[in-house]
Amino acid sequence: MNPIVSIAANELRRLFLSPFAWIILAAVQFLLAVFFYLLLSKFMESTTWQSNRGLTEIVVVGLLQVSGLVLLLIAPFISMRLFSDELRSGTIKLLLSAPVSITELVLGKYIGIMIFFLSLSALIALMPLSLLAGTRLDLGLLASGMTALFLLSSVLAAIGLFISSLSNSPAIAAISTFVVTILLWIVHIANDSDNEQLQTIINYLSLQKHFNALLSGAFNSVDVIYFIIISTLFIVLSICRLDALRTHQ
Repeated sequence: MNPIVSIAANELRRLFLSPFAWIILAAVQFLLAVFFYLLLSKFMESTTWQSNRGLTEIVVVGLLQVSGLVLLLIAPFISMRLFSDELRSGTIKLLLSAPVSITELVLGKYIGIMIFFLSLSALIALMPLSLLAGTRLDLGLLASGMTALFLLSSVLAAIGLFISSLSNSPAIAAISTFVVTILLWIVHIANDSDNEQLQTIINYLSLQKHFNALLSGAFNSVDVIYFIIISTLFIVLSICRLDALRTHQ
């Protein structure tokens, strides 16, 4: 079996053998189901909203916006054990001495956690898709929103992966991941400079702005490239970190 596939399968197995992952899935589904019901009820009651925006814009996009915030909150707890547990228990030495490359090890771990996030996204998608039984949806807007959710997950997983390789404490890794992702999410708030070039840079760094742009249906390659760059950056940093650990062990 390909080493990356084997490592990803092992990581996924470890996640789903833990009750914590199932609790997260159940809690997220319950919370989002409540928001979905509230948004749908509000839409059905409000003739003003109906005249201005459609069902997809109000209910589906609203649900995906909440889903993005929920992902922001749970991602640190899902990713905190990726390497922190290995560092704490000492099994990192066995991993680093195994006949696999550092790149294969990192990508395997990353793909494993991304499959978990994809499973979560699929469950989230079932709620708006259930509306097709009784009405029409803007499937293009839904596809753009689900793409935004996937790309956000890819960034959160990559950041969590890297930070978990820096500490042997899962708690510290979770807190640090949360701080970094929140800073990326709200960095545009600090954009009060008169320097237009600096404003452009700060706006580009904002995770929230790129996420919301895709949610609105404005599918721009600039936004997609942003997510790819950030994800790739933290994956490369993880590889460099583990390579340094292998060199010094």
